Amino acid sequence: MMKVLQSLFVLVGLLFFTGIVALYIIFNGTLHFTGLLFTVPLCIFVLFVCFIFDWLKTRKRKIWLAGVMGIALLIASIAPIQYYYKMSIPTVDAEIDVSAYQPFTEQNKVVKSDIKASLQLAESLPRLDGATAMYPLYAAFVEATYPKGYYPYDRSRVMVSRTPKAYQNLISGEVDLIFVAAPSESQKRQAEMEDLLFDMTPIGREAFVFFVNHKNSVENLSLDQVKQIYAGKITNWHEVGGEDNTIRAFQRPADSGSQTTLERMMGDTPIMEAPAENVTTGMGGIIHEVSQYRNYKNAIGYTFRFYSTEMVNNKEIKLLSIDGIAPTKENIRNGTYPLVSEFYAVTAGTDNPNVKKFIDWIVSDEGQALVEKVGYVPVEID
Repeated sequence: MMKVLQSLFVLVGLLFFTGIVALYIIFNGTLHFTGLLFTVPLCIFVLFVCFIFDWLKTRKRKIWLAGVMGIALLIASIAPIQYYYKMSIPTVDAEIDVSAYQPFTEQNKVVKSDIKASLQLAESLPRLDGATAMYPLYAAFVEATYPKGYYPYDRSRVMVSRTPKAYQNLISGEVDLIFVAAPSESQKRQAEMEDLLFDMTPIGREAFVFFVNHKNSVENLSLDQVKQIYAGKITNWHEVGGEDNTIRAFQRPADSGSQTTLERMMGDTPIMEAPAENVTTGMGGIIHEVSQYRNYKNAIGYTFRFYSTEMVNNKEIKLLSIDGIAPTKENIRNGTYPLVSEFYAVTAGTDNPNVKKFIDWIVSDEGQALVEKVGYVPVEID
């Protein structure tokens, strides 16, 4: 009778724990080694009990116990196996290799003008910087108007430092001209502290877009729904016609072009404070996080249309319509897409005599034709 009770004790203990582990994995299948951390100590405990009760006398019992423990460990190991399998699935790296757009380098991706530019600069070349999404555009301006021999030997003349750093470089006098979205209030204050004033020339128009994983069933959001999501008022996709899944709303760091645009869009509505893991540094990072398989279908992010469609072209994301209007070039052109903003050539007191000539050429018919050819929407449409 005692042997039967001992056997039942061991069997029930192993089955109970195996069941707990299995249920845990079903509901939390991606949480690293938690299943194993529970299973291994229990197996050691069961072995200890077996030795105390002198239960492992026969070879058959030893094989039987080893088999049950092996199954328990195998089930528990599903979690880390599943986790590392998902981690190994390749995802699209949305950070762009900007070297592909360096002017005057062989086989670059810079768009060429159809005609020789009427402006040809030979000296006092403006020092340029700007947002990543703007680099293909001002690289095209450079190839059209700068002397070919200057590059790549004088790369300091044409940099790409992202929006926050580009504004810092402009304020500190490191560059003469930057190509960016409108400055944040913080960037304006930094300029004022240095007795500088931004001179902003609109050179094109662009759509501010929101995107989700391509597996997300949601295709359209109203502008108010977008605001409520980023205010933290709408927290589940089923509230906007999607599946019952918590919304993971990614943001960009303060003073980045897209974060400043989000702040303007939100107006007086406060933006929720995002957890650190939901704030991505590079513009490509936010696309990468939303597109990758590991985030399933619950993520949303924002960027500018050209960057997502022309530079990254990530098939794992889809751009949302806003108020039923898709963010196409035509809808930017005709003004029906509700989130259209201008981007600028910005100066702050440069004494380079060629900067004004350069900007005047950019807003001329020739320059605006190149804006169109690169893939942006010009300020003026003939």
